[in-house]
Parts: sequence; structure tokens; C-alpha cells
Amino acid sequence: MIKGFGFWVLISIAIILVIMFLLGQTLSLFNYELTVAWGLQESSEEVGDVGVAFLKGYAFGDTIFYIPLLVLGIIGLIKRRKWGLYSMFGALTISVYWPATILYAIFIERTAITLTPDKYISFSILLPLIMVYGLLGMLYLYRHKKEYN
Repeated sequence: MIKGFGFWVLISIAIILVIMFLLGQTLSLFNYELTVAWGLQESSEEVGDVGVAFLKGYAFGDTIFYIPLLVLGIIGLIKRRKWGLYSMFGALTISVYWPATILYAIFIERTAITLTPDKYISFSILLPLIMVYGLLGMLYLYRHKKEYN
């Protein structure tokens, strides 16, 4: 069966997310300051020491759960395997969940976090797009679930 445009959009964005998360999340577990310098993590001045601890916690969770689910999902979907469908669906639920928590933290609890204005703008655009990707990706997988064995 020929894989359509929607399939390749789903896979392409998943690959971009894997690369982003390896650089921004996994690397931060080993060298947090480097990821801050690259603009991939927030400094303790922006989020406080407790915020950094939570961001490292997210990084750990992303490294041991989210990234493997994305990778398994990519491989499994390309091979048209049901386990790929389930793995990607799991990753897509995380893709909806984590941006919602970050958006809440930076906008509802604004006094606790002092991000630079450009981060408020970029987060306001990027995080909802990731959530939409997760929701549309789940819808796509639900509609095409019979294609996987």
C-alpha cells in the first residue's frame, strides 16, 4: 500500500522531534549549561533552581520514554506494524500533554517564571503547533489503523 502525504508529514515531524529532543533533552542530562547556551533549555535565572530540577526531570522522562516511543513509532509505521501504531499513538499523546503543562506554567504562573519576551512569543507559536500535531496525528492513526498488522 502506498504511503500518502499525511503519513510522511507524521513521520517527518516525528524525526524532527527525535533530533530536537536528543539535542535539547538528552544532552541536557549530561551538560545542562551547553543546552542553555544553545537556547534549548532555560537558565536558573529564568526558571529558578526548582524549575531547572523539573526541566531535568522532563528531560529524563523524555529520554527514557518519549524518544524511544517516537523511534519505535517511526520504524513500526514505516514497516506497517501494529506495534508501531501503538508506539506512535503513545508518543503523540505525550506530544499533546507536555506542551500543555509548559504553556500553563509560563502563562498562568507567569510570576514564578521570568522568560525573555522572545521565548514567550516562540513558545506561544511552537507549543500549540506541537499539540495540534499530536491531536491530528492521533486522528490520522485512528483513521488508518486497519492498515497495520
